[in-house]
Amino acid sequence: MSRDCLAGIALLLLAGCARPATLSAPAPASAPATDARADGSWDRPQYPSTYRRHPNPPVFIRNATVLTAAGPELHNASVSFRDGRIVAVGTDLQPPADAVVVDGTGRFVTPGIIDDHSHLGVYAAPGTWAESDGNEATNPVTANVWAEHSFWPQDPQIPLAIAGGVTTMQVLPGSANLIGGRSVVLRLVPARTVQEMKFPGAPYGLKMACGENPKRVYGSRGEPPSTRMGNMAGYRAAFIEAERYRRRWDEWLKNRRGDPPERDLRLESLAEVLRGHILVQNHCYRADEMAQMLDLGREFGFQIRSFHHAVEAYKIADLLARAGTASSVWADWCCFKMESFDAVPQNAALLQQAGARVIIHSDDPVGIQRLNQAAAQAMYAGIQAGIPVTREQAIRWITVNPAWALGIDSVTGTLEPGKAADLVLWSGDPFSIYSKAEQVYNDGWLVYDRNDPKHQPETDFDVGITQPGTGQ
Repeated sequence: MSRDCLAGIALLLLAGCARPATLSAPAPASAPATDARADGSWDRPQYPSTYRRHPNPPVFIRNATVLTAAGPELHNASVSFRDGRIVAVGTDLQPPADAVVVDGTGRFVTPGIIDDHSHLGVYAAPGTWAESDGNEATNPVTANVWAEHSFWPQDPQIPLAIAGGVTTMQVLPGSANLIGGRSVVLRLVPARTVQEMKFPGAPYGLKMACGENPKRVYGSRGEPPSTRMGNMAGYRAAFIEAERYRRRWDEWLKNRRGDPPERDLRLESLAEVLRGHILVQNHCYRADEMAQMLDLGREFGFQIRSFHHAVEAYKIADLLARAGTASSVWADWCCFKMESFDAVPQNAALLQQAGARVIIHSDDPVGIQRLNQAAAQAMYAGIQAGIPVTREQAIRWITVNPAWALGIDSVTGTLEPGKAADLVLWSGDPFSIYSKAEQVYNDGWLVYDRNDPKHQPETDFDVGITQPGTGQ
C-alpha cells in the first residue's frame, strides 16, 4: 500500500486508495450558528445533521416491474429521478435527454429498505468488548445517553447492509434498561462522522424495554427493578419527575424571566417525549405487557410509536390497530427466552388482517442484509395459513411503514413524485431468495452497484483485508 494511500485513510470512511472520487465522503457542512448568550447551552443546536446530498446525474430506469409501496404493482414501468427527488413513475414515460438510462427488463424496483431496529455502529464488528457500546447498563433509566455518541461509521457491517438494499436505519441503544436512551436515524452513505449520516429532520426515538431484560440485569445485582411490577413502577417514577421538569421549563420558556432552570439530560429527553417531539420505540414481547405500556402512555399523554419484537402482538392486534401503534416484528425468531416462546410465523399477517401497522425489522447485522427475504417469509406464512396478504402490503412492511415509525414517511418510503429518490433495482422479484440488489440509490446517489466495483463501498477497517472493489 502506498504512503499516500495510508495518509488518506483517516479522511475517508468507505473509500480506499483506489476508490473513485464519487465514493468519497461529502464535503463537511459549515458550522451552524449558535446562540452564545449567557443563558447557557439550552437553546443551541445539539449535534445537528451535517448530511449533504451527493451529486448524481439524472437517472431513468425503464421496462421494470415497480412496487411503489403507494399503490398497485406496475409492469413495464419506468422511474425517473433527478437532484435527489423522484420526478415520475409510470408506464408511458420517456427518458430526459440528459438522463442515465438503466435497462430494467426482467428486474424490479422498490423503495429503499428501511430498518427501524438496528444496532450497527454501536455493536460494531469485529464484535469485541471494545466495540460493545450499545447498553449503558449503569442505571435503569439512562434517557441521558444518545446512540449517536457511540456510533462508529467505520463499522464494516454497514456496506453489507447497503448491498442488501437498505438506505435508512434507526440505530437504538440496547435493552438492558427500562429507558435506554435516544436513537438516531441515519442514511446509509459513506461518511466520516455520524453527523454526516444523520437523516435531516428525522425526530429522535426513545428506546424503552419491557420484561425480562431490565429485571434480569438489575435483579441479578440485587437492585431494582427485579420484577415486572418493578419495571412499571420505574417507568412511572421517571415520567412523574419528567412532568415536573417539563412544566418548569415550559413556564420559563413562556416568560423568559430570571435564569433558566438547571438542565438535566435524563429528564430533558423524557420531557421531549411528553411534548411529542421524541417518538417512543418500545422493546416488548408479551401481549399483556404491551397493553400495560399503552396504558402508561395514556397516563402520561404520549403515544408509543412502535413495539419492537412484539412476538405476541397478534394476540392484541385489535388494540394495537385502535391505538395507532405499529409492531416491528421478525418473520420467525422465537424461543430464545421465555417471553419469546409464544411466537407464531403468522404474526405479521394477523396484524395486517386486523388493520394494524406492520414492520419487519432486523435487530441483527446479518438479518439487515436480507429484510426483503424476511418480508417474503412472513407474507407467505400468512398466505399458507389462509390469511390474505398482498405483495403491495408486504413491500410496505420494509419501506413506508418503518418510515412512518421513524417520522420520515413524508420524505421517503414510497416511490412517488417529490419523494426522496431512495430506491433499489433488484435482479428479480424482491420476494425471491434468488434476487439480489443490483443497484441502490440513496437520495438519488448511486451508492452501490453490484456489477461495478467502483460503486461497492468498503470501510477503512477493511483496507488491507479486502481487495479494493471486490469485497473479497
